Amino acid sequence: MKTKNKDIETFFNHYEKRVNDALIGKKIDADEATDSFADCFIESSPLGVICGKNDAEFKKQMLKGYEFYKKIGITSMDILSKEITVLDEYHVMAKIYWRSNYQKDKATGKIDFEVTYFLNFKDGNHKIFAFIIGDEEKALKEHGLV
Repeated sequence: MKTKNKDIETFFNHYEKRVNDALIGKKIDADEATDSFADCFIESSPLGVICGKNDAEFKKQMLKGYEFYKKIGITSMDILSKEITVLDEYHVMAKIYWRSNYQKDKATGKIDFEVTYFLNFKDGNHKIFAFIIGDEEKALKEHGLV
């Protein structure tokens, strides 16, 4: 079976829902959350390139990440749009445009950002094996969240 744009749309709709469920305090299944990632993956950002392993520590860090965002006032992370490029029957590049909504003290605001994801299609499943993200820390500081 070949990968299809519709399948990638569904993948990221589920991804977005899990993030937002975590931000409103719903219990998140860490296995389900980390199941979006390959056994190993690469993150590239202004901090450099990080090689990650999808293991027990990653699950713990992912849940801590949700808690961090809640603590600094992020109330939701919504996908504004998706640019999906099927590279071949096994690989997809998806540029996802996100909006983080926040409330801190009495101020509300939004931070728009993009992440480019690379997915592999194997055994009927899509998995993120790499992603590129901008300077998140800088954006959070500019908005007074950290």
